[in-house]
Amino acid sequence: MVKRTILIAGLGLIGGSIAKAIKQSNEHHILGYDVNEPTVQYALTNGIIHEGYQRFSEAAEKADIIILAAPISETISLLQQLQQIAFTKDVIVTDVSSVKGPVMEAANKIENERISFIGGHPMAGSHKMGIEASKAHLFENAIYVLTPSHRCKEGKVEILKDVLKHTKCKFVVLNPTEHDEMTGVISHFPHLIASSLVQQAKKWEKKHNYLPNLAAGGFRDITRIASSNPKLWQDIFYHNREKLSALLSEWIDEMKYVKGFIDNNRKEEMITYLEQAKKYRDGLPTKEKGAIPSFYDLYVDIRDQPGALASVVLLLANKNISIKNIEILEIREGITGVLRLSFYTEETQKASLDILLHHGYEAKIIQ
Repeated sequence: MVKRTILIAGLGLIGGSIAKAIKQSNEHHILGYDVNEPTVQYALTNGIIHEGYQRFSEAAEKADIIILAAPISETISLLQQLQQIAFTKDVIVTDVSSVKGPVMEAANKIENERISFIGGHPMAGSHKMGIEASKAHLFENAIYVLTPSHRCKEGKVEILKDVLKHTKCKFVVLNPTEHDEMTGVISHFPHLIASSLVQQAKKWEKKHNYLPNLAAGGFRDITRIASSNPKLWQDIFYHNREKLSALLSEWIDEMKYVKGFIDNNRKEEMITYLEQAKKYRDGLPTKEKGAIPSFYDLYVDIRDQPGALASVVLLLANKNISIKNIEILEIREGITGVLRLSFYTEETQKASLDILLHHGYEAKIIQ
């Protein structure tokens, strides 16, 4: 084993989670850089990094591997700064950006022979932001895309994989165009659609002021990604704007096509359309993390009586199970209600199901 010095530049959710995953292996020395001093101090105080810096060049000069975990625009700026550093040894540089084209373009302009750049994108995240929300297991079973630059030296990709293996991710090598088209379809574009659905509901609320109460159920679920960091997503949309514009045009055409079914009551065509969508959706992998964070939900029937909710929570708490979110979907006086429990992992979800079933509760997982 070769002990390497690894710099995490950007100590947010992603950078902090990578730092935690690597540090818990005790194989490498972790440096942390962030423009926010309280963030650096938090990382030091909580043992997420070994050393903290607020000057990027100072930290970069000491590193064997540099992981740029900043927003896309800032990542490109850091790449430009690397050009000015006189490295005395070879260094591997990678990033975590969800758009690869502009980052790879900036990386390919680097003329420093000491630098080998490998684009990266761990395709997992959280609904929370900041280093406080970071978790060592965030990328477990998630796809981690690598996009080596044309000047990447032989063997460097394997070195990076060896360091990142502690995240327990699954590596896939793609070219930047492939990556940006696919993430545009299954990650970036859905964020736009979710926000547009919320905007539509917001406008209709002016006519029906009870609308938010009805939106608290399924509507809240399908639009949850609209709660993501607006500034971060604007940056992503800007850097992948050409592909998103094309997807918007396709979506507008698709909606016109579906509108024709509705306007002309083309019943059989609508059923076929919905069946095809259902078949494709039901065939998607269920055991892998995708570009959008997953829910691991468990549904429990409970009676409308004092202590019913507390009994379920206490039962799981006594088994050291952490519940991410609790929601009562429907309950009317004197009848059974449905309690939805959300968990951080599929393993915890299934363990909770076994515990509740063993104690006589009616519970199930809906795929």
